[in-house]
Amino acid sequence: MSAKEAKARIKINKLLEEAGWRFFEEDGKPVNIQVEPNVKISKKQVDDMGEDFNKVKNGFIDFLLLDENGHPFIVLEAKSEDKDPLVGKEQAREYAKSLFIKYVILSNGNQHYFWNIYKGNPQIITSFPSCESIRENKAFNADPARLYNEDVKEDYIAVVRNARYSEAPEYQNIETRKKFLKESGLRFLRPYQINAVKTLQKSVKKGNQRFLFEMATGTGKTLTSAAVIRLFLRSGNAHRVLFLVDRIELENQAKKNFINYLSPDYHTVVFKEHTEDWRKAEIVVSTVQTLSFNNKYKKYFKPTDFSLLIVDESHRSINGNYRAVFEYFLGYKLGLTATPRDYIKNVDVTRLKITDPRAWEQRQLLDSYKTFGCECGDPTYRYSLLDGVKDGYLVNPRVVDARTEITTQLLADEGYAVANQTETGEEEEVYFAKDFEKNFFSEETNRMFVKIFMENAKRDPLSGEIGKSIIFCVSRKHAAKITQILNEFADKLFPDKYYSDFAMQITSDVMNAQTFTINFQNNNLSGTTKFLENYKSSKTRVCVTVGMMTTGYDCEDLLNIGLLRPIFSPTDFIQIKGRGTRKYEFAYKEKVAEIINEHKENKDTFKLFDFFGNCEYFEEKFNYDEVIKLPKPQNGGTGMPPPPPPGGSLYENYDPDPLKFIMETPVGFEGMKIDRMFFDKFESEVKEDETAKKQYEEGNYAAVQNYIEEKFMNKPSEFYNWDKIKRSIGIDRRLTVKEILDKIFGVIPAFKSKRELIEDEFESYLLTRPVPADKYTEIKRFFETYIMDKDVRRIIEDEKFQLLGTEVSTYTMSDLKRLGVDNMRKVVDYINDNVNVSKYVA
Repeated sequence: MSAKEAKARIKINKLLEEAGWRFFEEDGKPVNIQVEPNVKISKKQVDDMGEDFNKVKNGFIDFLLLDENGHPFIVLEAKSEDKDPLVGKEQAREYAKSLFIKYVILSNGNQHYFWNIYKGNPQIITSFPSCESIRENKAFNADPARLYNEDVKEDYIAVVRNARYSEAPEYQNIETRKKFLKESGLRFLRPYQINAVKTLQKSVKKGNQRFLFEMATGTGKTLTSAAVIRLFLRSGNAHRVLFLVDRIELENQAKKNFINYLSPDYHTVVFKEHTEDWRKAEIVVSTVQTLSFNNKYKKYFKPTDFSLLIVDESHRSINGNYRAVFEYFLGYKLGLTATPRDYIKNVDVTRLKITDPRAWEQRQLLDSYKTFGCECGDPTYRYSLLDGVKDGYLVNPRVVDARTEITTQLLADEGYAVANQTETGEEEEVYFAKDFEKNFFSEETNRMFVKIFMENAKRDPLSGEIGKSIIFCVSRKHAAKITQILNEFADKLFPDKYYSDFAMQITSDVMNAQTFTINFQNNNLSGTTKFLENYKSSKTRVCVTVGMMTTGYDCEDLLNIGLLRPIFSPTDFIQIKGRGTRKYEFAYKEKVAEIINEHKENKDTFKLFDFFGNCEYFEEKFNYDEVIKLPKPQNGGTGMPPPPPPGGSLYENYDPDPLKFIMETPVGFEGMKIDRMFFDKFESEVKEDETAKKQYEEGNYAAVQNYIEEKFMNKPSEFYNWDKIKRSIGIDRRLTVKEILDKIFGVIPAFKSKRELIEDEFESYLLTRPVPADKYTEIKRFFETYIMDKDVRRIIEDEKFQLLGTEVSTYTMSDLKRLGVDNMRKVVDYINDNVNVSKYVA
């Protein structure tokens, strides 16, 4: 037995003992682990397994676990630490079949799977189950047919509260029905929510035990979850459900909703409020943080205590240390998110394993689709923002793109340049959008942001005051500044209406911040409005935050969102934008001379104030096909942000910062991807122009470029220019006008990406340079890296090879040693002589 095999066995032995399995008789309890018992395999089974089992008729099970009666119960197939446990899957299946048992554990000591060979696929586990817990778990022993044959209709939730609602006279009367349903608290499933549940039923029928619902913010993921919970409990496929969230306010929100939806049939508790009697409830709600702290999940729960685990905002809750909590529990698992994280998309597995053997495993663990059994990259069910808007359930924003003189320069490729006097003379420091409020400060810019917001914010349709708003800032310090400026403006614009409570800072360092978010949602933050007597709306109109209210926060009457910071993550952008997409009916009853007049206005849009070109970035510049970078390791659990990098100066601007431009654009049914059609329209117009076509065919590229610029560019209707056209194409490198003309007139079928062009360049290299077969992979990798990574290129050109692997992570000294210096110089010489590296810059 190798050292790695022995190490794996030691770990497995410990895990077995922790789960209550016994190698020796203890306290009168018999041994229930057999080590390497001989098992006879039929000839058919041997033939089915093929060469993997070496054509033997007898085999040895690594561990055979026995039930309370001493009968075979679980086959445990052990592999060495350097092997994937799943390689023993088929071998273990045949052992289990030979012994007429259905449970298998696959383990290499570090990674483990539990599997019912007659239901679905192996599930990752973080500890071994006991015999008793498997017996108790309904997910392993129930009848799935009852689940997928259950008829789910629109009143699947409503009948829990009132099974005979349809017989009520108030319901049968069309004129009183709406009021009756509202006062009764009856909730009906929308068509897409029914489809989500039915899709899950079909997936269960196929033998799946993990599911992912990708549903836009505001489409009722919690109500859909309630339907799924009732389906599992009612069909007997679950005895208890765990609903995991990642924030305290979401915990209370979920509890409140499940009580409203599913009582009196099912009892809901928050775990931390019922640590001793949670077993009395069918639905247990908890934050992931609560369970992970001091390993509470192991202290209070067995892996089989819940037959169904639902993870809200699952793109966040399954990452990092929380993963152990998620995988600890056995049973069915459903993930809910508006923004799944696809860490596997576009990844070259071969290359990844060369640079970091564990990177592929880490990506699989973090990938939302892989985690929830959707390896194909599509969720079990998807209902997007575009679907919600088209079906009339959600609203799109009006984007207010506003930029000052300074932010225009910060957003430009050249940045904002500042000349500083030093002892050695004058030095220039350049700042970009990412530096704002970090090492570039401008009080006047912040004041201009607030001025634009106050003058253009969408108003409450009934009271006329500035609509409820959330503003997202760079930092807590920035949030404090903006809050102060907002309150100063409000005091001047609305005398005697506010007393420094128009805006409130809602960040993690503010006491009772969580309570404030709930009060804002319930329209009683700082009391109620002074604009309209007896009108239920929050006195505080603006919550200023950094990241607290980005995910899972419901505030249907929100009318303004302000982005006072640059955003680089599409997930963050979608989540923040999603805070405003819910529909809402503003209502107010006014009593005049004993007559009650009812006023109602529907929310049909909201305003998205974008001061840093975020919408433009995600519409035109962001590369959605780029491989997602793995998150950096946490900084030791201190809870403090990492220190700023050494060097880098601080600059504070005191000069006025006037408005450069402001443009308000409604987003149509096509959604915020509408600008992706920009190039298509331009291409069509130019292609149909006979003069442009003739000049191109004559090879007069300068003439056709001048002609296009004169006829098509900078016109009021579309405002075409080469920079906007290049951005709208969305390619990951710099494009030339010649390439654009070649595409328009059909010389090239499509624009090639960086990687495709580099493949072409490498093919040309192979035609002129002999490449040893054993060095092909190393040479190709260096060829690509040298072109694409300017830092590697600089280090190689300066011959400072010792910096490889320190200043850059894409190439190391070990990589260079495998390549060889001679091969390196041949590649460098070829690229310097034949390849225009600048065109690979985005």
